[in-house]
Amino acid sequence: MENKPMKIFKMLFISIMFAFLAPIGSFAQTSSKVSGYVDMTTAAERSVNAVVYIKTEFMQKTSVWDEFFGGTIWEHFFGSSPGSYPVQAAGSGVIVTSDGYIVTNNHVVEDAVKVTVTLNDKREYEGTIVGTDPKTDLAVLKIEAEGLSYLEFDNSDNVRIGEWVLAVGNPMNLTSTVTAGIISAKARQLALSGRSKTEESYLQTDAAVNSGNSGGALVNASGKLVGINTAIASGNGYYTGYSFAIPSNIVKKIYHDIKEYGQVQQAYIGVSIAELNASLAKEYELEDVRGVYVAEVDDEGAAAQSGLQAGDVITHIGGTPVNSLAEVRGVLKTKSPGDKVAVSIVRNKEKLVKNVTLLNNKGTTELFEKNPR
Repeated sequence: MENKPMKIFKMLFISIMFAFLAPIGSFAQTSSKVSGYVDMTTAAERSVNAVVYIKTEFMQKTSVWDEFFGGTIWEHFFGSSPGSYPVQAAGSGVIVTSDGYIVTNNHVVEDAVKVTVTLNDKREYEGTIVGTDPKTDLAVLKIEAEGLSYLEFDNSDNVRIGEWVLAVGNPMNLTSTVTAGIISAKARQLALSGRSKTEESYLQTDAAVNSGNSGGALVNASGKLVGINTAIASGNGYYTGYSFAIPSNIVKKIYHDIKEYGQVQQAYIGVSIAELNASLAKEYELEDVRGVYVAEVDDEGAAAQSGLQAGDVITHIGGTPVNSLAEVRGVLKTKSPGDKVAVSIVRNKEKLVKNVTLLNNKGTTELFEKNPR
């Protein structure tokens, strides 16, 4: 039979053990819930076979020939310049149909005289440029093949900041490379190659993207396309922490237009806008900083025809919140002339909704074909 001091010691020991074990068990359970492992392996497997390596060939003139002759007279009579020589470049592309339609960047294939497409299984095809859109830096190619692996478009409006994504491409001639990261920001505007800011609304990601990734895929955990990788924010041409992709909703619209019409069907709302900040909101006596301020309205434009006025604040277009010029352009890039959109505005502290029929740059709803069939 145990003596009394020994019983007291055992009870104290057991109490101390429970005091230490309970928090540890509780912490382990909480940690498991918070950590939330995201499996990207299936997304990677789906993507690598749908992303292709694109090799292009250009004809480059020597600077000496250009300086003295400009090439124009010689080329007029003989068809080519003796000062020309072939130059090769490379990039990536994404197969979007089983019969060989491919989306890539315009700068990957611009002015190319020959395009070679290599699949992940090393099959090679000659690529035909269906059409390009330099403004969005997108191009559509076609190879003659059937039964190809391809990626489905997902709704890039539903992408969330902090969401895990994969960048898939062929950086520095390393085929089928997959890198992971998160969506760092949405609706970014860029100034590339010394130019003024582009008109595009980019997704920003910290997934590693390098030279050769241009035109490759940005996919979500479901293995669906949410963007086309297009640019690196870097002073030396190498990845330095973040890169940019054209949202899939814009890519899908441009791809459809080029395939069906031979050119992009751009829609316009017919207003000049200013981005709001605290000082402008105070100047215009606005209660809220959200939205974009309508500075001017084109008398012949879609907005005027629908009753929008200078001084209105646009908060939503087609149900999508807009707080910047990039977001407005991003929404309009997904629309066509003739589309009807609900535009939510604030006018004199009153919330209104105007139904606007978008127009083309000629002020009509007509769709144009570059090469009518």
